[in-house]
Amino acid sequence: MSRNTTLPRGVIALGLVSFCMDLSSEMIHSLLPLFMVTVLGANAFSVGVIEGIAEATASIIKIFSGVISDWIGRRKFLVLLGYGLAAMTKPLFPLAGGIGAVLIARFLDRVGKGIRGAPRDALIADITPPESRGAAYGLRQSMDTVGAFAGPLLAMGLMSITHDNFRVVFWVAVLPAIFCVLLIVFGVKEPGTASQATSPGKFPISKTNLQRLPDRFWWVVAFSAILTLARFSEAFLLLRAKDMGLSVALVPSVLILMNVVYAVSAYPFGKLSDNCNRRSLLVWGIGFLIVADILLAVAGSIWMVFVGVAAWGLHMGATQGLLSALVSDSAPSEMRGTAFGVFNLVGGLALFGASIMAGGIWTAAGPAMTFCVGACFSCVALAVLIRLGAEN
Repeated sequence: MSRNTTLPRGVIALGLVSFCMDLSSEMIHSLLPLFMVTVLGANAFSVGVIEGIAEATASIIKIFSGVISDWIGRRKFLVLLGYGLAAMTKPLFPLAGGIGAVLIARFLDRVGKGIRGAPRDALIADITPPESRGAAYGLRQSMDTVGAFAGPLLAMGLMSITHDNFRVVFWVAVLPAIFCVLLIVFGVKEPGTASQATSPGKFPISKTNLQRLPDRFWWVVAFSAILTLARFSEAFLLLRAKDMGLSVALVPSVLILMNVVYAVSAYPFGKLSDNCNRRSLLVWGIGFLIVADILLAVAGSIWMVFVGVAAWGLHMGATQGLLSALVSDSAPSEMRGTAFGVFNLVGGLALFGASIMAGGIWTAAGPAMTFCVGACFSCVALAVLIRLGAEN
């Protein structure tokens, strides 16, 4: 049945904000693992620790920002604060002289991500009709991911022009981050009644309020955590490409490919999820990740790495927006910020463990074993999903 899928302007504006920040962030992050290894002398385990700490930090902060946005009945202020803090950290990367400085910069950058994430996702749910939420989250994720592949593409060009000068590329990345903040100030408007789904009142992070979140919400959280153990930091995709002989200047092309596939697939999968069984789409998404892990484990050439990376991008497009839609559907409207905070907290802790695990396995047993373990966790997630589907 045909549906009216016209999306609110606020969703498009938030997508543009995500585009600008991801353009800035991925110019840095597409080169950061190599910068740490080749310039600062770090090893794969150190990369895994830093990435794990950074992502766990973002997820821990998200629960508090989500709760606060429910409590005060306002989302935009926290969105602006989070993006603003992330923009302020960008100059710290070109100034870094050691691993400790990179850790501090990544930590503060992820604090900013944590502050903005849950309120932004809750705001999208506040302003979007339920029948269009899959498309809304898919569109925002697609625009976010366009920035995520444009960033590495620009970084790759600048690395070529500057003869592999990491710090110059990092300085250029500051500019789109500043524009992102201006776009929030002048282009994003909150619903006229503060946040129409929320109102100031009792602080929502309590045992009683958490018990109001239904069982199906906790199912989404648990399933996502298992899946995250199979999908460790994308820094290891970059290290795999370098391990196969790809030059430093071309390594960002790995993220370009992944994010092109991600961007192209996220909106169609999101829109499709509004009209079909979402659990079936999750099965496809896990299947793509299993294929990606196997290809990256057995890769004998850089071309096999690229095929594996493309399958990884399909997995992201088929699952990330869909999981957000499932969270928004399962949580009470006045607790959406809290729900997204809890969801991201658990996922971030899982990503922290996955990244530490991947770094340790990579250092001890090599890249092939790292991706084999990822494939095993993917199979566990698939089995859980099939079992739950049979029970329901």
